[in-house]
Amino acid sequence: MALTPVQNQTPAFTAAVAACAGGFFGLFVGTAQGSGLLGLVIGAVLLGAMGFAFTHMLDQQKPIRWATTAIFGVLGFLFGGLPAAVLGLLFGWFAGWFTFWLATSSYRKRLPPYLTPGQVLWHFSFRVICGAIFVFLITPILVVMPLSFNAENFFTFTPEMLRFDPEGYSLRHYRDFFTNDDWQQALWNSLSIAPMATLLSVSFGTLAAIGLSQPHVPFRRAIMAVLISPMIVPLIISAAGMYFFYSRIGLQGTYFGVVLAHAALGIPFVIITVTATLVGFDRSLTRAAANMGAGPITTFFRIQMPLILPGVISGGLFAFITSFDEVVVVLFVGSAGQKTLPWQMFTGLREQISPTILAVATILVGISICLLTTVEFLRRRSERLRGMSPS
Repeated sequence: MALTPVQNQTPAFTAAVAACAGGFFGLFVGTAQGSGLLGLVIGAVLLGAMGFAFTHMLDQQKPIRWATTAIFGVLGFLFGGLPAAVLGLLFGWFAGWFTFWLATSSYRKRLPPYLTPGQVLWHFSFRVICGAIFVFLITPILVVMPLSFNAENFFTFTPEMLRFDPEGYSLRHYRDFFTNDDWQQALWNSLSIAPMATLLSVSFGTLAAIGLSQPHVPFRRAIMAVLISPMIVPLIISAAGMYFFYSRIGLQGTYFGVVLAHAALGIPFVIITVTATLVGFDRSLTRAAANMGAGPITTFFRIQMPLILPGVISGGLFAFITSFDEVVVVLFVGSAGQKTLPWQMFTGLREQISPTILAVATILVGISICLLTTVEFLRRRSERLRGMSPS
C-alpha cells in the first residue's frame, strides 16, 4: 500500500519553531553585543515572521532563499564590516533553508511515517542537545587556533584580525616555538618521556587485560577496579600520593620516576581497550594452537596478538596522549630537568603570558586529531576482524 505524502505545515507551526531557533541564535549574538535578552527577542520575532510569510510562498523557494542570504549578508556588512557579512551570509542561508525545511515538512521525509509528533519532537530535540554540547566543547578550541596566528602579543582578536587584514596575521609565534631553547627543551622532554611511558603502559596493560580475561582468575573485578583507579581518582590526589611515595624511594625528580608516573596513568586506557577487543575473541583458536604443539609465547604472538593488535595500538595512542598532555603529575614528581611541554605552557601562562602558548596548543590539537583519527580507523578494523561489522 502506497504511503500518503506528508502535507505542508501550517504557518503557525512554522512560525513558532522558527521563532525558537531565531531566539536561540539571537541570544548568542545579543550577548556578544551586550544585551542577550534584546537579541533573543529580535531573533525570535525576525525568524518567526519569516516562517509565517514563507509558508505562503512555497512555490518561490529558491529565489527567496537566495534573497534572504543576500539581505542578511548586506545587513551584516553594514553593521560590522566583512566579518559580520560572512556571518550574515551563513545565517541568512540557514534561516532560508530552515524555514522552508519546516514549511514543506521535509524533516519527516527520512523518518518512519508512523512516528507520533512527540516522537518526532524528541528525535530532533535529542540531536539539537547533542549538537549544543558538541559546540560548547569545541568552541574553545576553534577560538584558540586562529588566535595563534595573531601578529601582536595579545590573547584577543585585534581589529586587523577581525577585518581579515593580512597584516593582522603572522607565523611569529610558531617561529618562536621552533627557535626558542626553552620550548625546544620542553618538546624534547615530552618526546623522550611519552614514548617510554607508552611502551610500559602497553606492555603491562596488555598482559593485565589478557590475564583478567581468563575466567579462572580469582577476584577479577576487584583487580580490574584497582588497575583502572587512576582514571577515577582525582589527578591531584594521585600526584600527591606519587610525590610522597617517590620521595621515599628516591625516584622523585628523576626521569624514570616521571616515566613510571605517566605509565601508571596510561595503563587503564590500555586495559580497557584491550579488554574490549578480547570480548569477541574466539578462545578455541588458542586451544587449537596448544593442540598443535605451540607454546604460550608462540600462541600469544602468532594467534592472539594479530587479532587484538588494533585494541593494543588504540590503548597505546590513548596512553601517549595522556602522557604528552599531562601537567599535574609532572609538577609533583618531576624537576626542572623534566619540564615537559604542558609544564612549559603552564609556566608561560603564569609568568610570561606568551602568545606562543596558543601556537603550541594548536600544534597539540592537530596531533590529537591525527591520533584520534587513527584510533577510529583501528576501531573499525578491529570490528571487521571480529566480524562485528561488514568489510
